[in-house]
Amino acid sequence: MRIATLCVHAGMTPDPATGAVVPPVYLTSTYHQPKVGGHKGFEYSRTQNPTRQHLEEAIAALEGARHGICFASGMAAVDAAVRLLKPGDTVLSLYDVYGGTYRLLSRLAGPMGLKETYLTVDKLNAMEPASFPDVQMIWVESPTNPLLRIVDIRRLALCAAAKGALLVVDNTFATPILQRPLALGAAVVVHSGTKYLAGHSDVIIGALATNDDELAARLRFVQNAAGAVPGPMDCFLTHRGIKTLKHRMTAHCEGALAVARALSQVRGVSRVCYPGLCDDTAAAIARSQMEGMGGIVTIEIRGGRDAAMKFLESLKVFTLAESLGGVESLACHPATMTHASIPADVRQAIGITDGLVRLSAGIEDPQDLVEDA
Repeated sequence: MRIATLCVHAGMTPDPATGAVVPPVYLTSTYHQPKVGGHKGFEYSRTQNPTRQHLEEAIAALEGARHGICFASGMAAVDAAVRLLKPGDTVLSLYDVYGGTYRLLSRLAGPMGLKETYLTVDKLNAMEPASFPDVQMIWVESPTNPLLRIVDIRRLALCAAAKGALLVVDNTFATPILQRPLALGAAVVVHSGTKYLAGHSDVIIGALATNDDELAARLRFVQNAAGAVPGPMDCFLTHRGIKTLKHRMTAHCEGALAVARALSQVRGVSRVCYPGLCDDTAAAIARSQMEGMGGIVTIEIRGGRDAAMKFLESLKVFTLAESLGGVESLACHPATMTHASIPADVRQAIGITDGLVRLSAGIEDPQDLVEDA
């Protein structure tokens, strides 16, 4: 099936009891067992739930994976993936990652006995397999949050394979509509399903996908043992959102490109970050591994923090709020919101300045977004 058809049908089989086209939401904590050990595949909803299973099947299908595993939040999914490591292992990541991921790696991974190291995207993309550092996990986003830098996933997968490291790719910004990291060589894909997958700013949920049976078994053990599982209604809402994901991503991309083009002509904007706006090496990599450039535009306002605050407070269609990927357009100030947990000197060094603003284009008319921005 093509991706738009998968969005509608993956994990969605009619209810065998009634023929309902949309299966019921299984709001149950436990399941009847005719005899001890004789359950029908479900015994306790922390371990298995039919509604969650349907969503996991859909996410696996969209990512071209054998396994989809859902969690109570994107950060719970991140935590589960990090637990694939053991004390003494090293995870290599980017300076330019979501602030919550940086916080988990820098403040929680250390006490667990893990080591973390960071590189810039340019340095990571230029590395040869032979010169790659001795690490056990490589953790990247592409496009990155919030600067939309592009990681060469195919090249990085070769480096990971040469070192026997796990390549984990956060695919939240691109979604499986625009990019499939597993097909490019990644071992695990991460999603904050709160964003584009659910798509309506009404759910907190996370997911992992992998083709590796052994990794999937370990991740499911963490899912059950740690218990950070999503409730059935959150799973239902996310699954319902996925049905329109292909069409929403088309609208998000159209809106973002229109906004990026318009803001690149505004004298008060000193920098526009959007992969589809330029014709350089990063854009060439993006075109080679993505079907579209996404719904996020990041800009730098001349005049620093005060000018950025004035810009944000003047918006009417864009809503000033955390998060992204909803049907409504959102705007945020990364330095004080999504990336506040990254030390100020690190933020400045990598380009997350006080004048930086991240815009998430919704599915409104692109012209209304242009006129608002």
